[in-house]
Amino acid sequence: METAALARPRASVKARTGDGFGPRLAQIRKGRGISQEALGEAVGVSQRVIAYYEADDAQPPGPMLADLARALRVTTDEMLGLAPVRDDLATPRTARLLARLRRAADLPAHDQRAVITFVEALLDKRGLDHAT
Repeated sequence: METAALARPRASVKARTGDGFGPRLAQIRKGRGISQEALGEAVGVSQRVIAYYEADDAQPPGPMLADLARALRVTTDEMLGLAPVRDDLATPRTARLLARLRRAADLPAHDQRAVITFVEALLDKRGLDHAT
């Protein structure tokens, strides 16, 4: 039974996943509020390499695909278009906010505490719950 499934002719992986890889990569990256340069740094390549994969129909090698997925917090199936991308960062406004908060992680500890205190005060003022 398993050999019958293996014997069926299937489209190549490239044909099944290649269409739209570059635009999908760009959409996910922008949705996460990450620049090409920052993504390149996260996976150990230049901004030009990220731009190449976003503009061309080429796909990165497997290990880089895994690194890209990890850096963008998606699965490789989502990167390849085999599964829908989880829409947890639905708007550019949300992406911008999260990008700024990521930058706050580079601040000294006392400044990070001030950012958290400020955000919690705003949430309290609006009557919204916040995680502790």
